[in-house]
Formats: sequence, C-alpha cells, structure tokens
Amino acid sequence: MSEKPFKALLLEKDNDEFKASLKTLSLDDLPEGDVLVSVAYSTLNYKDGLAVTNKGKVVRGFPMIPGIDLAGTVAESSSPDYKVGDQVVLTGWGVGEKYWGGYSQMARVNAGWLVPLPAGLTLAQSMGIGTAGFTAMLSILALEKMGLTPGDGEVVVTGASGGVGSIAVAVLANLGYTVVASTGRVESHDYLKELGAAEVVDRSPFAPSKRPLESARWAGAVDTVGGEILASLLKTMNSGASVAACGNAGGFDLPATVLPFILRGVNLLGIDSVMVPYEPRVEAWRRLAQDLPLEALDQAMHIAPLSNITSLAEDILKGQIRGRLVIDVNA
Repeated sequence: MSEKPFKALLLEKDNDEFKASLKTLSLDDLPEGDVLVSVAYSTLNYKDGLAVTNKGKVVRGFPMIPGIDLAGTVAESSSPDYKVGDQVVLTGWGVGEKYWGGYSQMARVNAGWLVPLPAGLTLAQSMGIGTAGFTAMLSILALEKMGLTPGDGEVVVTGASGGVGSIAVAVLANLGYTVVASTGRVESHDYLKELGAAEVVDRSPFAPSKRPLESARWAGAVDTVGGEILASLLKTMNSGASVAACGNAGGFDLPATVLPFILRGVNLLGIDSVMVPYEPRVEAWRRLAQDLPLEALDQAMHIAPLSNITSLAEDILKGQIRGRLVIDVNA
C-alpha cells in the first residue's frame, strides 16, 4: 500500500517563485501521523483562497498541501480511538497551514485532530458545514452561554451570504430566532430569505459615524466581517447584548470606543475555531447535526472538483462564492 499513488494539490515556493499544481504523490510522501484518511471531500474557505493564490501569509512552510478541512474514511490507524472504516471529520489545528491538509486524496494526521462524522450527516454534508459552519455554531453556542434566547429580539448576522453567515442564518432561524441578515450582495436577498431570514438589509445600518452610540436594536449578533462593520454594530446593540466576532473580511482594525461596553454593557465574544478542544468540538458538531436543517444545508452547498480549485480560490477572494463550496478531491 505504501506505493499507491494519489492526487494532491501541492503548493511550492522557490525563492520568490510560487506554484500551485496537481501532483501525483505516494503514501511515503505524507508526513507522520497515527491515522491515514482516504479523503472524500474538502471545502473552500477564504483562508484556503489566500493559501492557493499566495495572496496572504497563510502557509507556514513549503511544500504544502492546502485545505483546512477534510472528511473521509480511515484507511489505516495506530490510534485506539479510530479503526479502519470509521468516517471522520477534521477542521482546524493548523492543517492546510502548518500541516498538510485536505486538498489531497490521502491525508495522514494526528488522531487528536479528528472527530467522528456526526450521525445523520454524510461526508459531503459535513464539508458543506466545514470550518465555516463549525465557526457559526461556536458563535451561536457562545451567544446562548451569555443567555440569548429567541424571545429576546432580533439577531443580526453580518456578511450573511458567505459560508459562516449562511449557516448562522439557517441555524438561528431553525431555533426560532428572528434573524436579520446583512449583506452587500443584492442578488443574495432571496437566498437568505429561503434560509430563514425574516429581513435582509444592506450594509447601511452599519455605516461609519462619529457618534459613539446609535439607537439600540439588536439582541444578539454574529459578525463575520470585522473592521468598521463590527465597530458600528457595537453601537447598535441592546443593553447587555452580545456580539460573537468570528471574521475579518472587512479588516483587522476595530475603530471603536469603549462606550458600548461601559454604558450598555455590550459583550464582545471572540470566536476561535482552530484550537477548540475535543469535547466542545464534538458538542458543536452534535448541535450542527441537530439544529441545521439539512434542506437548507443542501441548498447552501455546491460541489466542485479539485481540478477547478485555482480559479475558485480567486472567486472566493473576490466575494463571488455564495454559501458553501465543497471540493470533491476525487473528481
């Protein structure tokens, strides 16, 4: 089995020359790890787009197989936690950045990075969720931990037409929340309504202003954008309300004041989806399988072959990917 060839997207860099190309590798080329996974699907996240196009300092070393998510079947295991034939999911842990990732038909990984495929989900659906949906659920769990309930009022999701936003809208709506979806893409309004949004707004409610506070409206928020959008969002939260901040597509800076925090008691909750320990990771996946309507998931996801990854990576960086893009590494 050690000589069995497989296909992978390999990123290489020689001095300043960067190359992303499909290569034929053998199992002997893979790094060390106690579980060998026959990969069925990966995903395309914004971070993957930066890695594949070399437009962000995502990759920590070369050569690298990118892809921060993967789902597949255990082919070999020296770990007592997994046996041959188990279906597994991996997100985070620096895979696709520090460690070889999911844009490959085979992956050798550490058992501690894996979780069992949640009951009720297919491998493709788990990657329709991927890091984006996992992050969305972590955000919702954080808001729930702060006491948010469906009867508290409107919950807003910014960047709602993207991967995290789409899943957040669908889950929140299914849980009975009144969800307001914010997006700069007019063509996504009907799509977000179909996912369960009670109202879809553009970015104008979060336009920058010099006032330290604005009229309070939101009982809770999932912010996938950051930057000025997050700063403006903080000004419009109800007293004691929380914002789960999980994205930076709008920039790293936060041009905010302390007044929302000290005059309204607003809570800013940072969401990290990379280094989540095993037990809360499994719980988030359990809740996703339970609370994300599969018809909404199937509507939000699209499957594309690994051979198209370079052009698709450009598209996601331009904001031209709606919902969740699943990568079939065997197509």
